[in-house]
Amino acid sequence: MLKAERQQIILNEVRRHNRVLLPDMADLVNVSVDTVRRDITELHRKKKLKKVHGGAISLGFHNYNFQGVEIYSKDEKSIIGEKAITLLRDGQVILLTGGTTNMEMARLLPTNLKLTCFTPSLPVATQLLTKPNVEIIFIGGRVSKDSQITVGGSAIHMLSEFSVDLCFLGTHSIDLSYGLSEFDWEIVQLKKSMIKASRKIVAPVISEKLNTIQRYKICDIEGIDTLITELDPENPLLDMYRNKRFNIL
Repeated sequence: MLKAERQQIILNEVRRHNRVLLPDMADLVNVSVDTVRRDITELHRKKKLKKVHGGAISLGFHNYNFQGVEIYSKDEKSIIGEKAITLLRDGQVILLTGGTTNMEMARLLPTNLKLTCFTPSLPVATQLLTKPNVEIIFIGGRVSKDSQITVGGSAIHMLSEFSVDLCFLGTHSIDLSYGLSEFDWEIVQLKKSMIKASRKIVAPVISEKLNTIQRYKICDIEGIDTLITELDPENPLLDMYRNKRFNIL
């Protein structure tokens, strides 16, 4: 595989999942970790991504500006955000995890919609600041600089003390057999606590993440109540998912 092809694969994975790890990318492109590290360093210098300890993150995740070109699948995430908003009603209490799809949902919220929103995500909270009728309750704790969300015992303890109507659970991967999964153990523990704190779970996910698996499991596929993609619910790609006991938007 040529270096240019290898780097494009790495860049696509970073844009799709917002963050990647060196060992995973080495396995994907079948080269050494040192080679992937050099590729990521070069892409960082070219301002295609941001190099972080152990991997890389997308520029769009840390610089959420829809006038830019670094937001991966911007149009698809807008469709998902619009669909997600149809589930909301005045007076609801909701929980928004991190991720660019939930950030887009937060950006698109109607200004007249009255909500209480819990979130551990700094970027999501920032988006919500423009919504005058949304009460924002930030889930405090240690902030992960890579994911820009709070993690650890304080955040998990706070989640154990309330119950929300809907949780919009962003995820890196979703698979019929394995369920929802992530590659960050601390984030998985946080999301498990979010599920326990919520009456209903909504999974907003671009279709590219369907039928993919990360190393740490969040929950079974049956753990969600609604799946939202940018696709029409009757799209053949969703055929197997329609056999499950959840709604598809």
